[in-house]
Amino acid sequence: MADADDVRHLARALPHVVEVDSEGFDFRVADKGFVWSYPERRPGRPRVIRTDVAVLYVGDEAEKQALLLGEPEVFFTTPAYDGLPLVMLRLAQVTVDRLRELVTDAWRMRVPEPLAGDLDDGTAPS
Repeated sequence: MADADDVRHLARALPHVVEVDSEGFDFRVADKGFVWSYPERRPGRPRVIRTDVAVLYVGDEAEKQALLLGEPEVFFTTPAYDGLPLVMLRLAQVTVDRLRELVTDAWRMRVPEPLAGDLDDGTAPS
């Protein structure tokens, strides 16, 4: 099953990605986040960075709902993310191959069009 090191490896392999210094992992392309550690917030308690859970950018609310309803053991959300195209992913519930697809898809949705072709030029993460 996948873990935070797999997220790091896959995200770093994508073109034009910048890793932001954080307690967990936080990756951006063109200053737009596409995958990061889940900052769990509990009332009255300090925020906890969960590296066993990734926050992924998804295309829109329809895709978000499809993931949440189709695989509730894998994906979840919280009220803080209502109305945002973001889902949380339980890393231990996916294979590295599935994680590769999810991270790459998130990257594709955030990368500017002129840079998107760089992935198709043979720089896909392995």
